[in-house]
Amino acid sequence: MRIGHGIDVHRISDDPSRVLMLGLVEIPGPGLVGHSDADAVTHALCDALLSAANLGDIGRHFPDTDPRFKGIASRELLTSTLEKVKEAGFTCVSGDVTVIAEKPKLAPFMDQMSKALSSAVGTLITINATTAEGLGALGRVEGIAATAVVLLEEIQ
Repeated sequence: MRIGHGIDVHRISDDPSRVLMLGLVEIPGPGLVGHSDADAVTHALCDALLSAANLGDIGRHFPDTDPRFKGIASRELLTSTLEKVKEAGFTCVSGDVTVIAEKPKLAPFMDQMSKALSSAVGTLITINATTAEGLGALGRVEGIAATAVVLLEEIQ
């Protein structure tokens, strides 16, 4: 078995056309700045999966300098990540993500995010949320962050 940890942070966009995606779910509120759809929750999960399989990080596999990934949906990044993890001989058996955001309030969306990610990964992915208690850039509502931890099992 292997444990992986991931983290992702994105700034809040001032572009009203940006959609806020978190955990594969569209959430009302200002979107995040990023080369892809900037889904910090799914990106943190991808990083944790890649880390546990000793495959590097999301930037190595999906660099923001590559135009193929401009505007890509994080669902596609997660699907590709899971394929890489499987090719490395592992499957995910558990995952947990914590979102750090002052706004929007995420409680109404946490079950949806858990269901969407769990369905995509094929195992339970739990979602938790907290605030930064007004401290730092996250506390000033300048961005949203997420951390993730996963447990991989070697495929027999």
